[in-house]
Amino acid sequence: METGRIIKVAGPVVVAEGLRGAKMYDVVKVSNQKLIGEIIELTEDLVTVQVYEETSGIGPGEPVFSTDMPLSVELAPGLITSIYDGIQRPLDIIRSTKGNFITRGAEAYAIDRKKKWDFKPILKKGDKVTTGDIIGTVQESSIIQHKIMIPYGIQGEIEQIYTGKFMVTDTVAKIKESQGSITEIKMLQKWPVRKSRLYKEKLPPFEPLITGQRVIDTFFPIAKGGTACIPGPFGSGKTVVQHQLSKWCDAEIIIFIGCGERGNEMTDVLLEFPELIDPHTGKPLMERTVLIANTSNMPVAAREASVYTGATIAEYYRDMGYNVALMADSTSRWAEAMREISGRLEEMPGEEGYPAYLGTRISNFYERSGRVKCICSDNREATLSVIGAVSPPGGDLSEPVTQNTLRTVQVFWSLQDKLAYKRHFPAIDWLTSYSLYLSQLSDFFKREINEDFIELRNKSMGILQEEAELEEIVRLVGIDALSTHERLILETAKSIREDFLHQDAFDNVDTYTSIKKQFLILKLIILFHETAEKVIKKGVTIEELNTLPVKAKIVRAKFIEEKKMEKFIEIEKEIISQIDSITTL
Repeated sequence: METGRIIKVAGPVVVAEGLRGAKMYDVVKVSNQKLIGEIIELTEDLVTVQVYEETSGIGPGEPVFSTDMPLSVELAPGLITSIYDGIQRPLDIIRSTKGNFITRGAEAYAIDRKKKWDFKPILKKGDKVTTGDIIGTVQESSIIQHKIMIPYGIQGEIEQIYTGKFMVTDTVAKIKESQGSITEIKMLQKWPVRKSRLYKEKLPPFEPLITGQRVIDTFFPIAKGGTACIPGPFGSGKTVVQHQLSKWCDAEIIIFIGCGERGNEMTDVLLEFPELIDPHTGKPLMERTVLIANTSNMPVAAREASVYTGATIAEYYRDMGYNVALMADSTSRWAEAMREISGRLEEMPGEEGYPAYLGTRISNFYERSGRVKCICSDNREATLSVIGAVSPPGGDLSEPVTQNTLRTVQVFWSLQDKLAYKRHFPAIDWLTSYSLYLSQLSDFFKREINEDFIELRNKSMGILQEEAELEEIVRLVGIDALSTHERLILETAKSIREDFLHQDAFDNVDTYTSIKKQFLILKLIILFHETAEKVIKKGVTIEELNTLPVKAKIVRAKFIEEKKMEKFIEIEKEIISQIDSITTL
């Protein structure tokens, strides 16, 4: 192990000399306390290190030890249900050995080296294998089957494969490569966090990530393998939306990164997630979740690394063939960590003090998403969806992090504090949000839900936009200046907002709405509107329409249980018969 010497300390940035064989992004151990750091700059015989722990008390002259390895994560059975910090130290294990506070230099294996897993081979001796091929499985949790893959760069013939209970460091197979050498395959792999895991081909997304949230699935859908951002000011509900997506979206694996969030918010996540029940399986949600917790009072450099740690774990499960969703809360704190380290390095600042490479880093992170054809012989496909929360100061969406994120992502869910203050949740503004996946997903909605789905969605959006224009007139001259048809538009828009877009996360029925039920609810609202339009021409007033008993049934439609869908047909018939009855009076 090569040893150097500290010559300068500036917060989490340390400059050392004497590490002649050092390479960019190598991990080093700083001082005799063995604090973990990473080389981020090389200048002649000097190396600049960002340290992932508190550096107070460390001074010039202390040693720096090189590991000659980049910052990497351990990938093996045992990731699911784990809670890590930003550099994959297991918080529950450190707590059991060090107490409630992480002491400097604390180390623990990310993957338990003593636990034995029941390895079941699916290939046999003599089978040909290549990079990414699955040779066996381990039941990691009651929900997730962990697939053991051939590591990158290895191909050949299975010389020996074992069955039984093994630790992650035990050999489970031996591969005879083309040159005759024997390679031992273990369940434990490592991968550098700043390098994306490889794939054969990136494919266009074609299927929506169903979340059960009506404003998202119907109006601004995200594709499986897509990217989305949730910018919004303090108190607008970014974290709650991500919790809902984590619980209800139809991804098989959830990676949740708490990147620089307040300690109390992260505590809520850590306490709530183990208690949540996965609605798809009835098992605890943690049995398909990996949590990465890096709060705002933890070292700033580890916050910068946490998103890469989460992305690498997500890509690993994607390579097994799973649909993975990654939640990053919040990328603004990650960008602030970059800004602080850039300042310590005395780099030329860009806009608002952020480094000039901010846009590149953000785009590189979101580009790790996608629907891909994995490297393997069976050509399996899988997806990684990335959803990042952004916390712009004062809700200013023109600030650099939000703008650079919007240049990269395809879906923009604009959270508004004014909606949150009106108790309208999710507080996603339907007038400023957008999804660029609509054209790609329209075939899916027409084929799987109803051929009128997109037309219904577009008509509803048109009504909401007309409402915004009419409200300006109402503010200026009053509602009496509007025609009966224009007043009907206001009534229908109110119904769309309150009876469709508003959703109660704490109601057992309303918290999740299947895409089929979403279509049926919206169809009731638009059917009432279109039928009312016809009778208004015959002199029927808005007051008469509002007194119809079926109006109350439309309001309560979102509380109809999924197994009682036939009630929607009954309400449709009532809408037509009750409106017709007015004209015959």
